[in-house]
Order: sequence, then structure tokens, then C-alpha cells
Amino acid sequence: MPKPQTDLLKGLTDEEAARVLALGTPITLPAGESLFRLGETAERMYLLRSGRIHLTLPIPIRGHDEDVLIEERLAGETVGWSGLIPPHRFTLNATAPVATDVTAFPRSVLLEHFAANPAVASLVMRNVASVIGHRLQVFQTMWTREMQRSVELKYS
Repeated sequence: MPKPQTDLLKGLTDEEAARVLALGTPITLPAGESLFRLGETAERMYLLRSGRIHLTLPIPIRGHDEDVLIEERLAGETVGWSGLIPPHRFTLNATAPVATDVTAFPRSVLLEHFAANPAVASLVMRNVASVIGHRLQVFQTMWTREMQRSVELKYS
């Protein structure tokens, strides 16, 4: 059986991908349920099998926190990379806007598998780095737009 197309398993053989997927536990989130919250300890990383996850940042607006959408992740995409990357704290909130299925990968299980399979570890961690790089680009774009607005207001 060929491996599913995912950002996490890119470059792995079908057999390697199947072994990594077997390390996870399926979880179903009903619409509106939180997968994780900003600042919580991150013990797991997640791969979306179906549905969507909204990654949001709580911003104080007029005396209360408003969850601002940073990005939406879809089936085949990874969320919760903080489970593998120190300091192991989630950097955003993750909520399922619709019923969503994910596979949860405990850090300890992944690291044990990686220790025994360094080539797999190298590919998976490169893929995780790409997910992190994408997030940095999103934040850089948002920051640049905000800086442009600030400068335009200053000179208008």
C-alpha cells in the first residue's frame, strides 16, 4: 500500500512511512474542539488525516483575547511540531473548525524510533524544519504588513 501524501513523510519509502505511521494513535476531534493551546507542554506532534485545524494566536483586543487566525492546516499536513522541538511548548492554539481526524505521535516514541533509524530521523526532521520554515514565512509576511501600515500612518 503506497504511503499517504504528507509533509511529514516526504522522502520516506512506503515501508519507512508505514512504520512511522504505526507509531501514532488516531484521534477524532469534534467540530470546535481544541487540539492544543498556546503555552501548553507539547508531548505530541500531529498529522491531519481529514478535516482542518485552525492555528490561532490570542491577541488582547478591547479587554479580551481574540483568537486571530494565523493559518489553516489541511489533511496531510503536520501541526504541533513543538512536540519535537525544544522547549516543547505549543506556540499557537489549534482548534478543529469541523470534525477532524489526526494521528498523534508521542515525542518519546518518535525519538526512540529515530535513534534506531537515523536515516528516517534525518528525513522526518528535515520535513519538520520545512513546516517550521513555512510558519516563519507566514509570521514574516504578517509582520512586514504591520510595519508597512505603521510607516504609512507615520507619514500620512
